[in-house]
Amino acid sequence: MTDTLDDRRLITERLARLAAAFDTRDWEEAAAAFTPEASGYGATGVENVVAVVRRHLGGCGPSQHLLGNHRVTVDGNRARSLTYARVLHQGAGSMADRFYECCGEYDDHWQRTRGQWLLCERRFTVTIQTGDFGVLRPDPAPA
Repeated sequence: MTDTLDDRRLITERLARLAAAFDTRDWEEAAAAFTPEASGYGATGVENVVAVVRRHLGGCGPSQHLLGNHRVTVDGNRARSLTYARVLHQGAGSMADRFYECCGEYDDHWQRTRGQWLLCERRFTVTIQTGDFGVLRPDPAPA
């Protein structure tokens, strides 16, 4: 079993870039974090995984994914990370005065592919939630 600080740093940085991609609605950057056959959010295949996230975030207002308490275990070209998340979503349009916030834990499985760490499986377990889940909605006119 290998568990280098550099691998842990690379995985933690990839998590931060993915969270920022979600918050800026950079779907291309989000897709780049996953293997082609990845599973997550109840979907399989990178296009489907990103489509699920896009249906939730595409039409809401600003969001902020805060990540912490990273626990990363590396075993060769595979890894697992457990990461706490607190995510705030502001409503948009007629729902701009509403919010939805959730706290939970990402359970991510990684694969080293061509020298970079990519997500091959992702689960998010919500443990606390408050507000109006209805602010999560698709972009009315996706690009």
